[in-house]
Amino acid sequence: MFNIEKLNEISIKIRELAVNSPIGDAEKNIHALLKSMFTKMELVSREEFDVQAEVLRNTRQKLELLEKRLAAIEDLEYEKMIKNQ
Repeated sequence: MFNIEKLNEISIKIRELAVNSPIGDAEKNIHALLKSMFTKMELVSREEFDVQAEVLRNTRQKLELLEKRLAAIEDLEYEKMIKNQ
């Protein structure tokens, strides 16, 4: 049977070779390239998207409330104007 220690040693050496080889460099370069592309595309995380969606919902609710209040004020002003004529 294989010696577990030898298998672990071989595994560690293979991992070290991959990290220090062009494969490791390629992985780093691909990661950097993808990160740069995502940044240029202005992508956001799902969490940030959800936060911004909630902010937008709240803003829309406030806008609707303000529109109703403005309409009520305009109605009052219109009624005052008609009474004063």
